Amino acid sequence: MRSFRAAPRRQLPGSPFNVPEAVAQPAERYAVDDQVTHDKYGLGTVVGVEAGIAVLVDFGPRKLRITTPCSKLTRL
Repeated sequence: MRSFRAAPRRQLPGSPFNVPEAVAQPAERYAVDDQVTHDKYGLGTVVGVEAGIAVLVDFGPRKLRITTPCSKLTRL
């Protein structure tokens, strides 16, 4: 008795179900004195940068070190 094996699915070039390959978005770069906004903490100013690792942001009553990339942090 033969076991049933399904044939691998072919991806048709015109199919609307083809998933496009993910394009890597470039990470945002921050500099000292950049104005930023955070979804939780609001408006702030970048006071320090650790290249590719984190940024230190002054939100008024508090200063926070936020690791990058952070989806909630946006440069204005």
